[in-house]
Amino acid sequence: MIITAALSLLMVGGCASSRRSADVVSGPTQRAESALVSLRAPAPGLEAFTQTVPGTAISFDMMPVTTEWIAVVRPKARFREPHLGRAPFWTAKTEMTWDLYDIFVFGLDQSEAADESGVDAVTRPSKPYIAMDRGFGKLGYPVISVSYHGATTFCEWLSQKTGRTYRLPTAAEWVLACGVGGTDLDPVDDCAWHKGNSDFKTHPVGTKKPDALGLHDMYGNASEWCTGGDDKPVTMGGSYRDSAEEIGCTMRVEPSDTWNASDPQIPKSVWWLADGGFVGFRIVCIPQEDEGASNEERQ
Repeated sequence: MIITAALSLLMVGGCASSRRSADVVSGPTQRAESALVSLRAPAPGLEAFTQTVPGTAISFDMMPVTTEWIAVVRPKARFREPHLGRAPFWTAKTEMTWDLYDIFVFGLDQSEAADESGVDAVTRPSKPYIAMDRGFGKLGYPVISVSYHGATTFCEWLSQKTGRTYRLPTAAEWVLACGVGGTDLDPVDDCAWHKGNSDFKTHPVGTKKPDALGLHDMYGNASEWCTGGDDKPVTMGGSYRDSAEEIGCTMRVEPSDTWNASDPQIPKSVWWLADGGFVGFRIVCIPQEDEGASNEERQ
């Protein structure tokens, strides 16, 4: 059954940012207009689960996203990918934290991670040359200053470790998870760390109110890497540096060379962003029957 409504994304926007969720940013200042939203009936069969990571003491929660919707935006909105969120899939309850990412970076799992041939098949990042957490904090804090390459390679490592298919969300999946799970009834300060309440720094994940899907920090805190419909990286949601009016479920910013401008290395790091202390990521897990689908197909 398909429920179609001539709504703006204001009606399905994330917690407290519904006034912004009809906007899509394909550059720092570009905005989109209202959209028509088509809601599809939920797909059954997925339940929340806790993922333990072999060889570590770390676990994290994955939440199901089972409702599909399509956002059809006026041409001047300049979407670069079709905003069809294809469900079902799981998305992480919180942004990825340093607790697990540092294990990946520093090879703290290597005695357990090797395959039967004794070879760890995933390349590790270069060791950071500055404090990539910017002194904000590590334990329970979101990963920041990480490149798209670093985030996607982490997903490869995690998939190898767990036997499940983990990757970054497509931009459409991210908007879907944020929009369907959101509510427009709560004050933004209850749901998000932004310029007005963050003291210009990240905060531990999960300290703000979750949305209806149980997801925390979908906007604000750290902005989140996603894969656009053209397979190019984008960040979604906005961060602690952005005002309450500039964060939201369809806040979309393309990466910039300025995010790594002060890196002294030649060539510059492919793993870290010396000036990207606001960029992190969240992961999704794809059901086994969908593992062969491309990002384009997932749009």
